[in-house]
Amino acid sequence: MAKHTLIAYVEDVPGVLNRVASLFRRRNFNIDSLTVGRTEKAGVSRLTVVVDATEAGARIVEANLYKLVNVLRVDDLSHKASLHRELALVKVGVTPESRSQVLQLVDVFRARIVDVDEESLVIEVTGTPEKISKFEIMIRHYGILEMVRAGTVSMARGHDKLTANPPLVRAEVPDASAPHDPADAGISMSV
Repeated sequence: MAKHTLIAYVEDVPGVLNRVASLFRRRNFNIDSLTVGRTEKAGVSRLTVVVDATEAGARIVEANLYKLVNVLRVDDLSHKASLHRELALVKVGVTPESRSQVLQLVDVFRARIVDVDEESLVIEVTGTPEKISKFEIMIRHYGILEMVRAGTVSMARGHDKLTANPPLVRAEVPDASAPHDPADAGISMSV
């Protein structure tokens, strides 16, 4: 099992997210991270899904995503040079003595303070999921009052860009529940 990052371009219509999440539920995959946002193309949203799966499992999920009506394109970035970023907001309890130590950690992690109170600071930190996890471990000592992590967003590196245009060849898995036409198998039937 390894983390796979799947990018799905979908039509921006109600119910799409529910159908995508249901697909993962039916296939018994736990979604580690899910983000959805608009793209440069009107009417198209981009889903970034991080899931723990085997290579075969990831291919099956990718092929099944294509079967959903509103899915335009799916790409697996797991083995491509890509960027992965996450955002976290962390509210930390501070005392006059600990405030300077927390501010030093903020500097080390290139985070920034977005709210200041007498007894707390709200810190915004962005970076790789690993960086966010390390920041969480380091700041936990000071007392996390509240924390929220946005899901991972990913993008392929280099000049090749992903678009909502379908690839020339789509990966497909035969649907066992689909009615079988004997003519497709080369079987002739006589009456």
